[in-house]
Amino acid sequence: MKCPYCDTENTRVVESRPGEDGNTIRRRRECVNESCGRRFTTYERMEQRPLMVVKKDQEREEFSAEKLYRGLMRACEKRPISVEQLEAVCNDIERALRMEYEREVPSSVIGERVMDALRELDGVAYVRFASVYREFRDVETLAKEVLTLLGDKKN
Repeated sequence: MKCPYCDTENTRVVESRPGEDGNTIRRRRECVNESCGRRFTTYERMEQRPLMVVKKDQEREEFSAEKLYRGLMRACEKRPISVEQLEAVCNDIERALRMEYEREVPSSVIGERVMDALRELDGVAYVRFASVYREFRDVETLAKEVLTLLGDKKN
């Protein structure tokens, strides 16, 4: 492993431990270059077969947890939702998709899973996401969705 500070090609592993999610290994490394000697962390993750997302127009693109996370962050902007909560939602959705779909998943399934998670997490974030995802054309459609959300909260 190359040192990120001095570009020496040789480093040694000082410590290894499982990551918090159980799917990664966290390694503390140390540069063997005497003039550097700095430490840094690397993560080892199992390589997974790509999961392809089939979009509305039948185009396909590789599933991106980063894109999913960005969408969640946008919906939850200025809401009292922690980064840990967003990461957990993202990880849960990705894990469920990989278990249920081997190679391809419709984008509509991802959108519905995000909406289900946001409905439980925060009503405002849910309405924000739903308004973009469902392409509300007018205030009446938005109002109906909010009333549905309020009815779900009462039950």
